Amino acid sequence: MKKYIDLIKNIDLLNSISDKNILNNLRDGSFRVVSYMKDNILHFDGERCRKFELILSGKIIINRIDESGNLLNISEFYAGDILGGNLLFSKNPYYPMTISASQPSLILEINREKLFNMFTDDHIFLRKYLQYISDNANILGDKIKHFINKTIREKVINFLEYEAKKQNSNYIKLNITKTALAEKLGVQRTSLSRELAKMRKEGLISFDAKSITILDDIYK
Repeated sequence: MKKYIDLIKNIDLLNSISDKNILNNLRDGSFRVVSYMKDNILHFDGERCRKFELILSGKIIINRIDESGNLLNISEFYAGDILGGNLLFSKNPYYPMTISASQPSLILEINREKLFNMFTDDHIFLRKYLQYISDNANILGDKIKHFINKTIREKVINFLEYEAKKQNSNYIKLNITKTALAEKLGVQRTSLSRELAKMRKEGLISFDAKSITILDDIYK
């Protein structure tokens, strides 16, 4: 129990709650810590959101199924991130995509009524919650739009543009494999390799296993 209290207190959203209150909530079932193994499904596309969930440790991913039936990675969530926070009180409280664990993870579950009571009892928590939901609704919306209805080249260009700005260079170091990059972009590994080869042939980029260099204006 002490281990869970420490994990919960490490999350900025919940650090205004006293150890005693956390312990009481864990004991009476208002707070519930659930363990998921790698590749476990948390929620299926279309499943109703019935509780607030907060990641205490591990890594959770949002997936979608492409036209060929392949499961593609859309977004990643880590300790401190919320699942379903924007759905729980919605008139349409259904998960739009499949959510699964990509590594062993611990999730804190809080039921809907308990969460509502926390809003009224702890204004610091309420303020942090609203800020998180507002900020991350836009971020996730942008990520989903980034993947849906975009060509492979558009996805590659968006990635290169972001990394070039982040690294302040047209020489972009890759800290992930091409397979992981394909998953990040929501495309198949072979499709990514084919598109990169086309862009290299057109003189837009050069690349090796650990880097991609922008040679020409890829944004025109």
